[in-house]
Amino acid sequence: MTKSPNRLVATIFGAVYLLTGLIGFAATSGVGFAAMKGGFLLGIFELNPLHNIVHLLIGAVLLIGGLSNVSAAKAVNTLVGAVYLLLGIVGFFIVDSTLNILALNTGDHFLHLASGVLLLGVGLAGDRSGSGASMTSPRRTRSDTP
Repeated sequence: MTKSPNRLVATIFGAVYLLTGLIGFAATSGVGFAAMKGGFLLGIFELNPLHNIVHLLIGAVLLIGGLSNVSAAKAVNTLVGAVYLLLGIVGFFIVDSTLNILALNTGDHFLHLASGVLLLGVGLAGDRSGSGASMTSPRRTRSDTP
């Protein structure tokens, strides 16, 4: 696993998001399921129970992808990275609206942007063949000719 940036990043992010989802329930005690304002994790990130469940689901997807194989890890990193990047951007526009069912705040937006860039970057650029030899046909030598 340590030889694959995609597997390593997916596994680490998966574990962190699972832990965040679990710990988040302590911060959201008494908060409505999809309340626009929630409890704070680390005094920075606003959460509600729905946000915690989303973290658990994302964490599970990343962890399963990371523990599976390079192709699965690459796919989940790319997909989750793209979704987080989009959420980070859209979050700034929905923060004070009824669409903010995840109780997102500015701290969340910047964390989602950073997570999205990192996951998408690793998903798109990680685990490429360094020499490109697999992309070309092998050269023929004198002994190979009929």
